[in-house]
Amino acid sequence: MDVIVEFNKVAFRHQISKEDILNALKTKIHDLAISEFPEKNLVIGFDRAGNPLELLYNPVNDNSIVVFHAMKLRKSTIEMVEN
Repeated sequence: MDVIVEFNKVAFRHQISKEDILNALKTKIHDLAISEFPEKNLVIGFDRAGNPLELLYNPVNDNSIVVFHAMKLRKSTIEMVEN
């Protein structure tokens, strides 16, 4: 089943396109619930050029999410995932 992806306007703050966000969701290597914030999930995936991105989203229901953060993958995010 495909997930319906909606976007909060702040998701584009770092100039990551909708197409690159969707590609990162398709190519995700991590999709983790953030323990301190149970309504937020972290995705690490790749844009259309193969560059790693970090995304944050809120699950709405079983087949819908709202992406509210997208940017180039930061070292601090990698360290958080590894711990």
